Amino acid sequence: MTKSSAKTTAKTGGNPPRGFIGQPLARVDGPLKVTGRATYAYEHEHGGRPAYGHILGAAIAVGRIAGIDTTEAERAPGVIKVMTFRNAPLQPAFGPPVTPTVPEVFTRARPMLSTDRVRYYDEPAALVVAETFEAARAAAGLIRISYERDEGAFELAGRLGEAYAPGRTNAGFETDSAIGDFEGAFASAAVTVDTTYRTPYAHHNPMEPHATLAVWSGNQLTIHTGAQTLANFQAGLANTLGIPAENVRIVSPFVGGGFGAKLIVHPDTVLAAMAARELQRPVKIALTRQQMFANAGHRAEMIHQIRLGSDGDGRLTAMGYDVWSATSRFEEFCEQTAVFARSLYAAPNRLTRHRLVPVDLNRGEWMRSPGEAPGMLAFECAMDELADRLGLDPIELRRRNEPAEDPERGVPFATRNLVACMEEGARRFGWERRGATPARVQEGRKLIGLGMAAAIRPNYIGGAAARVAIDAAGDVTVRLDMTDIGTGTYTILTQIAADALGVPLPAVRVELGDTDFPRTAGSGGSWGAASSGSAVHDACSKLREKIVQAALPGDDAAGTEASFAGGEVRIGGRAERLSDLLRRVAPDGIEAEGAVQPFRQNDLYKDWSQHSYGAHFAEVAVDCDTGEIRVRRMLAVIGAGRILNAKTARSQILGGMAWGLGAALMENTVLDRHHGHFINHDLAEYHVAVNGDVPDMEVVFLEEHDDKANPLGAKGLGELGVCGAGAAVANAVYNATGVRVREYPITLDKLLPHLPTAAIQW
Repeated sequence: MTKSSAKTTAKTGGNPPRGFIGQPLARVDGPLKVTGRATYAYEHEHGGRPAYGHILGAAIAVGRIAGIDTTEAERAPGVIKVMTFRNAPLQPAFGPPVTPTVPEVFTRARPMLSTDRVRYYDEPAALVVAETFEAARAAAGLIRISYERDEGAFELAGRLGEAYAPGRTNAGFETDSAIGDFEGAFASAAVTVDTTYRTPYAHHNPMEPHATLAVWSGNQLTIHTGAQTLANFQAGLANTLGIPAENVRIVSPFVGGGFGAKLIVHPDTVLAAMAARELQRPVKIALTRQQMFANAGHRAEMIHQIRLGSDGDGRLTAMGYDVWSATSRFEEFCEQTAVFARSLYAAPNRLTRHRLVPVDLNRGEWMRSPGEAPGMLAFECAMDELADRLGLDPIELRRRNEPAEDPERGVPFATRNLVACMEEGARRFGWERRGATPARVQEGRKLIGLGMAAAIRPNYIGGAAARVAIDAAGDVTVRLDMTDIGTGTYTILTQIAADALGVPLPAVRVELGDTDFPRTAGSGGSWGAASSGSAVHDACSKLREKIVQAALPGDDAAGTEASFAGGEVRIGGRAERLSDLLRRVAPDGIEAEGAVQPFRQNDLYKDWSQHSYGAHFAEVAVDCDTGEIRVRRMLAVIGAGRILNAKTARSQILGGMAWGLGAALMENTVLDRHHGHFINHDLAEYHVAVNGDVPDMEVVFLEEHDDKANPLGAKGLGELGVCGAGAAVANAVYNATGVRVREYPITLDKLLPHLPTAAIQW
């Protein structure tokens, strides 16, 4: 994103950051990454010379393997083993499509090559292990498989009559919600919008493909892989292999992106572990980019019906959101797409419903901002449609529907600065220059438009523990199994520990990504920094207490005030270098563990509505002759509690904004609806926003300290940058052209035939 001249501005309110917390410090792991010394999964060398595995996928979407001939492959040069359902180790059954509890979604056994059944296109049908990757891949092409094909079902739109209500949505939210009399209020509303949007299949494409090195030592298994949540990988793999979880060690110090695609074990990890145990030799397996499209999850196709009713002044009297989503037939996944709308705007009569249509594809998975990313693409454009019908400014419409408390839970907001985000954004972006009537602003052969959208994202905290040790020299080591998926976790935790213990940054070493370390909830759900940071903060607080107790043995430490700053500790009225004190009272060093409870066990999350907020603004230019859309500039104004690091936070929001731009204008996985095959399964044809697409971007943080969120006062923001960003772009396209495209992405073929040629001045 080097083209972007993005800026970051911070407005500080509430409790200002002290010391290192909040400072825009460069990543402490940056030098390792830019010099190539950060070791990723496939680069690890452990346990001796590895063998290499390559997966052969099924050539049908649903049916069974009728015959398989591996003779020629087994004779190929360098081949060590060919594994199929005929000779794969015995594994537990996969189990029912719906798991009874949320944790089991992540930790259930995921057997591979355990049956002749084929459940989705490119499902692993064989594994070839050879001395080199090239030999394994070449030999895989020699395997001959015949199939008995069953009729598959892949269509969503034509099969809504088969839709069913799941028992819950992702994250355990209620499937439906209803307050008041929505149907009656909508029927009697003065102004209504009843509109349907469609969002397509979409795929995570992290820079690092899924890859695993598996090494056995006796009955102990070590896995080097890219994982967002190590505990989930450990449990899922142990359940699949039928061994105790303590016999599985997951090591993942660096992860080249995840976006939700690395929350559970995938075929590379399971098959590498099985092959390494069979061969008693390290085995490496990496999914190719093409294989990731079928085997590493996706965001499901969805249809969104949004019904809004208001009085003549624009105050919502009825808010309804129905969403139909495709789901795998063999494993249900219901994205919580409409849940955000339950807390966004006031309306006395409300209805949200989620329905699923089973298809013969692999399971959908968590993809950046699950729920809000596709949901706000639809809902915030529907709000724009309502503003247009009312003749109201879109910001004014949202201001008039600002709730005093959570509209459905009936509890107060911990903090809520959505209106402030919109007003600050309007001032900075020059919103007053927006043409109220679409397709009226023109520069040469370009139509110009401005759009905005609100952003909301629930703020969670996951259970986490951390261990912090300080030696006699004053050097600090922080250990936890938290992962850094490119978000800056190493840096933020370094800042928190240095700040809490009053030591310089170079004195802190953070070690992550190892199940030998204290357990955390990992990276996901925008809770990583707050959860792991709160655990480190708690561990440092306990370590400070232990240091004071060591300095003042007995009862003298009770009630004694102590401060740690600048490498010194002041206890009572006496100051001493921390290293001198430790050499004197704790020559072997001191350590402490801290923890934070998950949000479902925290009364503050029951008694308060916890969210992060933002407002996105976009300016686009649309070519009158070709329909080409160019985003000229974007602005995000973000309210996400205390900002722990202004630089890494900015990077997260910039990435989210680029993601939203791509979702609005280009991202679309095309499904062959006859054969169940994703056609554009590479980065040549699955288009994501690249440098040339990214405009000037500005990020503004309206900082606050939310004492209801966690001890740090911080809130999640990694996924907030996506929420609403695409809708702002889409609304800008409408403002420029007067054409409302309701099927994403907004491509030239959907826009060009409808451009208002009569209104274009030659």
